[in-house]
Amino acid sequence: MGTVTGDELDDLVVHMSDVGVRRGTTHLLSGVDWSVELDERWVILGANGAGKTTLLRLAAAELHPSSGTVHVLGERLGRVDVFELRPRIGFASAALLQRIPAEEKVLDVVVSAGYAVLGRWREDYESLDTARATELCESLGIGHLTERMFGTLSEGERKRTVIARSLMTDPELLLLDEPAAGLDLGGREDLVARLSELARDPDAPATVLVTHHVEEIPPGFTHLLLVSGGGVVAHGLLEDVLTSENLSAAFGQDLELERLGDRYFARRRGSR
Repeated sequence: MGTVTGDELDDLVVHMSDVGVRRGTTHLLSGVDWSVELDERWVILGANGAGKTTLLRLAAAELHPSSGTVHVLGERLGRVDVFELRPRIGFASAALLQRIPAEEKVLDVVVSAGYAVLGRWREDYESLDTARATELCESLGIGHLTERMFGTLSEGERKRTVIARSLMTDPELLLLDEPAAGLDLGGREDLVARLSELARDPDAPATVLVTHHVEEIPPGFTHLLLVSGGGVVAHGLLEDVLTSENLSAAFGQDLELERLGDRYFARRRGSR
């Protein structure tokens, strides 16, 4: 990838150049080049251990690269105060789900994102904050659950609560780490439909979604980063990159991709 100028960086939400991440002698990522523009919706797809979550943690400014450069929202990691950068990023992950107190009310889980805290204490929220949190809950189909305790929700309801929280601060970048993982068929389809609505909203932030199932790709997502073994197999427009050949290379099996309408399905070739 060629050198990117300062003016070009202003138009990029994420820019990674020759990025590597090591833990001891293990390379989690190696030689990754990737950019996300303001109006793009990206899917990161790959097998377990391919480096998907590591990429997302770099984009969330939760992790620094061992080599190469990472720019997020125009700021270079290592040269910016990440505590000032992170409020501009919405990040919904399984790790966050596990940290939310079971007795916390759903509305408080969402509204407390404004103070970047988990568990409401003595923060003073204005009516505008509460109204925005309520509106986000409504848009994600959990408006009727705002007074419920988080610990009483289903897995799908918890996932939607965390996504609502990640949108509370009106972020410039939204990162979703396997949002459909662990959901049953109905829960998955409901979430995919809601994420599709979000992806098609021109006012929504640039979005990156991690998954290892093509069936979980919401319609409206525009680009695909296909990864394997910590490296990039292919990246670009989703309809160009998502092919049987590229999937087979990424997952190390002879896979057959099918498209039905605006959804995708994959199986091992000859397994019908």
